[in-house]
Parts: sequence; C-alpha cells; structure tokens
Amino acid sequence: MEENKKLAIVEDTVKYCLFLIPDEPRDPEKHKEILQKYIERIMIQFAPVLVPYIWQNQSFNLKYKPGKRDVPAHMFGVTKFGDNIEDEWFIVYVVKQITKEFPELVARIEDNDGEFLLIEAADFLPKWLDPDNSTNRVFFHHGELCIIPAPRKPGAASWLPTTPPTIPQALNIISTHSEKILASESIRAAVNRRIRGYPEKIQASLHQAHCFLPAGIVAVLKQRPRLVAAGVQAFYLRDPVDLRACRLFKIFLPETRIMTSVTFTKCLYAQLVQQRFVPDRRSGYKLPPPSHPQYRAHELGMKLAHGFEILCSKCSPHFSDSKKSLMTNSPLWAGFLESLKKNDYFKGLIEGSAQYQERLEMAKNYFQFSVNQPESSLAMSPGEEILTLLQTIPFDIEELKKEEANLPPEDDDQWLDLSPHQLDQLLQEAAGKKEPEPISKGEKENYDLTQVSESMRAFISKVSTHKGAELPREPSEAPITFDADSFLNYFDKILGPRPHESDSDDLDEDDFECLESDDDLDLETQEPGEEASVKGTLDDLQSYMAQMDQELAHTSIGKSFTTQKQMEALSQTTNNNSDEEDSGAGESIMTPVDVDLNLVSNILESYSSQAGLAGPASNLLQSMGVQLPDNTDHRPTREMKS
Repeated sequence: MEENKKLAIVEDTVKYCLFLIPDEPRDPEKHKEILQKYIERIMIQFAPVLVPYIWQNQSFNLKYKPGKRDVPAHMFGVTKFGDNIEDEWFIVYVVKQITKEFPELVARIEDNDGEFLLIEAADFLPKWLDPDNSTNRVFFHHGELCIIPAPRKPGAASWLPTTPPTIPQALNIISTHSEKILASESIRAAVNRRIRGYPEKIQASLHQAHCFLPAGIVAVLKQRPRLVAAGVQAFYLRDPVDLRACRLFKIFLPETRIMTSVTFTKCLYAQLVQQRFVPDRRSGYKLPPPSHPQYRAHELGMKLAHGFEILCSKCSPHFSDSKKSLMTNSPLWAGFLESLKKNDYFKGLIEGSAQYQERLEMAKNYFQFSVNQPESSLAMSPGEEILTLLQTIPFDIEELKKEEANLPPEDDDQWLDLSPHQLDQLLQEAAGKKEPEPISKGEKENYDLTQVSESMRAFISKVSTHKGAELPREPSEAPITFDADSFLNYFDKILGPRPHESDSDDLDEDDFECLESDDDLDLETQEPGEEASVKGTLDDLQSYMAQMDQELAHTSIGKSFTTQKQMEALSQTTNNNSDEEDSGAGESIMTPVDVDLNLVSNILESYSSQAGLAGPASNLLQSMGVQLPDNTDHRPTREMKS
C-alpha cells in the first residue's frame, strides 16, 4: 500500500494557445518547424520579464501541439497558479503582449472557470453573450481583445456562423474581418484595468523578509530565488508522511543557520506566516520566545527549512546524473544572452561581479527549463534541483555570516492586517469603481432618509428573475422613478374604490391567480350579472382581509409596526394609548401602517447592529448607491437581561 499517496486536488490552472494566421494548408513538418521557431523567439524576447518572476507553482511555458480534428497545430501552454491569482493575470499580460509583438499570432486563454476574461467584464457584456454560446469567440489579436459576434438575424452577415465557430472558422474571421470583431471599449477597459501596471507591478507583488536559515538553503536561494515557492508549497501542503523526514534533519541542519534576506511573493509570505506550526523536539529547531525581536525571522526560517527538507526527502539518492548538465552549449544560448543584455536585464552590473553572476545563473536556469526544453523524462524536480546545487556550488558559511551585517531592511507587512475600510477600498478598486466621497459633517446633520425608502421602492419595482434581481441604478444609468399614483390606480381599478386606507399585506398568491384570470378583470366589458358576481367576491375578500387586520392589530406582530396615527400623536401625551386601542378593537377603520418609517427604522437598526462591519443592510444600500453616515449615537439599542 502506498502510504504517501495523497488525495487528488483540482488545482487552479490557466491554459493558453497561440495560433498562426492566416491558417493556410501547410506541410505538417514545415508547420511544426515554424511554430517551434516562434516558441524560441517568444521565450527569448520575453525573458527579461519572465526570468526574475517568482511563480507560485508553475512558470509560463510554451510547446508545440500537433493538430487534432478541427483544431490546427499551435503553440500551447498550461500553468498551475494555485492560490496566487496574480500569476494568471500576469500570463494574460504576457499573452496580450505576444500578440502585439507578433501580429501574425492569435491567442486564446481560459482557466478552470472557462472564459474568465468575460467574467471579469461581466458588467459590460452584450445580452446575447452567455456561457452557452461563448466557445471560440474570445481572442487576443494585435494586442487587443476581440469577440466574434453572433448574427442578429439569420443571414444578416454571411461571414458570421449561426452557431459557435470552430477554431478554423474563428481564425478565418479574425484574418479577414479583424476591424469588425474588436471588443467594445468598456469590455477592453475592464480587462486592461486588471493587468494595468505590468511589468512594473511585479516588484510591488514581492515582499522581502529576514529569515534564520541553514546556510545550504541560503546558497541555493542565491542561485535560484524561484525555489522559495517550492519550499513554501512543500511546507504549506505537508502531510504526516512528509513530516517524518523532519523528525531528524539530514540535509539542512539547524546548527548551520544564519540570518539572511529572502524575497517572497506576498502570497507565499502570507501562506508561510499564517500557518501555526510547532517543530518536532527531535529536529533541533527551537524558537525564541514570541517577545524576542527576531522571533518572526526564526519562525519563517524554521518553516522554510522544513519545506526544503521535505522536497529533498522525496528524491532518490541516485537520481540520474544526466539531469545535472546545464545545456548552455546550445546554439541558442548566445542569442538568448545577447537579448538579455539588449533589454538591460543585468541592470548595468559589472560582468563577473557577485550580483551579475547571480542574475546570470537565474538566466541559465530559465534557459534550461523554458527555452532549450529537455524531455519531460529528464526534467528535474525541485528537490533534485536543490540537491544538484548543493553538490555543485561552493559556499563558505563564514563568508555568508559576514553578510548578516549588511542585510537590506525588511518590508512592512501591515498589508496582512487590512481594516474593513481598506478591504472595501481594495474590492472597489478591483471592481473598477471609485470609492464614494466621505459624507461631510453638514451632510450628516441634514441627511435625508427619504432616499433610503425611495431607493428601496425602486429596487422592489425592478424585474426579478431566476438569475437575480436587477439593481435600481448604476452610475452610468439614469435614476429610476417610481410612479406610486399609477401603481395605486391600477389596484383601484381591480379592487374598486377604497373607502378607507388599509394596512393589510398583499393578497395571497392564490387570490392573485384568481384576480388575474381570463380577461384581467376588465369590469367594463363584463356582463351585468358577471360584474355583480365579481364585485360580490371582491367585497367578501376585502371584508375578510379587514377582519384579519383587526385581529392582528392587537398581537405582538401588529404592535411592532408604527402607524400614521402614532406619528401624529408622537408629540402629545400617550397615557391613554391602551384605552384607545381597546376601544378601537371593534372598529372597522384601521389606522394605516407608515410603510416608509418602518422600512427606514428597520434598516437603520440593522445597519447600527453591524458596528461598522459589512452586513446585509450596508451591502444592499451600497448596491443601490445609498451611503449612510457613520453612527455617532453610541447608546446600546437593546440590553439583554439575565
């Protein structure tokens, strides 16, 4: 039985394809050679931004994929990005730029959710576009997002297929009608907003922290900074079987630890920090008390050392030496290195200096695994790569210790503890919305609560389907009006003139089905006998509802509502309220409920109980464009009695 067999986990994955247009018939071998040349050119040209990038799980990659059925041969890549969604959007940026630099290429990209670019721009999509008909419609071409439309009427545009196009059909449309398939400006803006800031944005996603690490790991990370991701993931996804290797450390001994600076992505740093872990006492990794100024550095180093030990423990002690050779003798290496120099990859560093050599080693590693790709059977695992580096690179512990005095300062990790306001601000920015201006002191004092009730009326008047309720207004839409008189006149026509107001709820669903039958109760067209019968039914129904209202008026439910009569008497003495209620029990005239006042008071009570946090009241009001001022009344609304 395999004890170390883990449950299969569906990982978040992004897939991307690059097609060559026009898609003309070509000799398969010739076509393969052309596409492989494109792969080399792309990986070399984009090396300056891809080499230093720290990937969560897998890096950006391209390989040749032969044609199959109705999909022609193309360049294909797949990347598991795991918990770091930024990896996915960085790939979107890279793919978009590839089609800009190589206009003869067309790109498609999707993930586990399907057309995630359309999901990002969901607020701006045309109504005809949905998940059922979006297949093979979304592409990048000339660095712009394109959406192949569907014909509005059969035969309206002969070049548009009535069903979702095949890949060859889509490529033909893009090559012949590229100006007609450009996505709308709002859709393109939504996607561009998500990738805005690259490649400069890469630096903002990194976090430098001090770690107390074994010297071997320090030496490895100097040569391969990207291996920090594999170490964090090994620790983060550990299981009891993995931890057996960490009872007694064989490779990264705690006695060799030194202080160093490690560059993480913010996602990796958060994963390492947020997990609580107590090392085995036999491991030799002991932590200082939490009050110690370097407690965080010791804790991070301990966790990372466990991850690296787990990676190496999974390797065979006699893995093939053929995997150890760096293939810089390839004829492509010289061109690759020249491209790096031309794009200022070495940042003006003196050739032969320690920092120059570090960046050169990173470039060699990228070249080996991305440009001059080995066969999959020869690809090294992270653990094998670590062991290879430990055997091939010389390092002096004493020299590494001398660097402790000149470590760069740590980055502030306050971003880990976001306040609710900061979180709301980030969500607003991610949605492409501007944060509402804070309410001034004068506006707070003169705040008009009628907009709360008006917005709620507008919300209720909107159309609701199985897909959800429409919001009453968006910033780009005109405000919605609610004609209460027309609404009431419509019911007057159905129910007849009302001698007195009633605070009863809406009729039951069965009653409405009765009222809405046949010719919508157009009383003017009814026969005299039929009209009298219908009016009699309605009179009985109104009498029945009025009796129910009178019975409910003296229950706790009825007394929980504020009526218009109570509002008129609010400024007067109410000592005889109970007598008035008793004397009114037998009356047929009911005091109507003040719907707006009850609505606003209940919403305000719910909003106050949120204590400044997100909740149903604030979420509903914000979706309708209503911003309430902060609650300055700190009196408790209710006190519980023991």
